[in-house]
Amino acid sequence: MTIISMRQMAANQSGTISRIKGGGELGVRIREMGIVPGAEIQIVGRAPLNDPVHIKLYGNNLTLRNNEADHIMVDVAEESGK
Repeated sequence: MTIISMRQMAANQSGTISRIKGGGELGVRIREMGIVPGAEIQIVGRAPLNDPVHIKLYGNNLTLRNNEADHIMVDVAEESGK
């Protein structure tokens, strides 16, 4: 397992939220959306200029700006063969 920021994840990559680095209003906003440690997410895609990122969380679709995704650390599985 490797821990990276959500911003570094590729389309169709999945992982489990490891921790939220952001505090204050940003950290509260992220957690209120259900993005909490232990939650499983999948990157659905990105806008043409890579911002925002489209994720699937608990069967719901969300979009996050890259500055928000930078604060979300995700435990991703290594692809086989790498």
